[in-house]
Amino acid sequence: MVGYLLDTNIVSAIIQGDPSTKTKFLETVVAMPVAISAITYFECRRGLLANQSPKKIKAFADFCQLVEILPVTYPEIVEIASEIYADLRSRGCLIQDADILIAATAIAQHWVLVSHDSDLSRVQRLRLENWLVS
Repeated sequence: MVGYLLDTNIVSAIIQGDPSTKTKFLETVVAMPVAISAITYFECRRGLLANQSPKKIKAFADFCQLVEILPVTYPEIVEIASEIYADLRSRGCLIQDADILIAATAIAQHWVLVSHDSDLSRVQRLRLENWLVS
């Protein structure tokens, strides 16, 4: 079954209350698996705690009740991430390590990564969707 892995920028849009992204999320989460990577969880939570935003921290906690949080596993995700890194480096178009690990998680799950980050289009074998584009 196809599932969706949400990138940090999509989760942020949902937490911020972006109407179209939030609607798409709520429609999708009842129909198929939706998850975030532990990396996305970390990126979101650290930002919310650093900004001391209790309402958004609560909104994020509520959001996390609706999705699965996928760990970065060895060897599967770590091996795929290593291959992505080597490929991007050989082509001279590296992206951030966190993005590589999130992409590797989507590839390992055979899921679509939902992201607004155009740099991820450099990752081979990655299926992408952008819910922030109308």
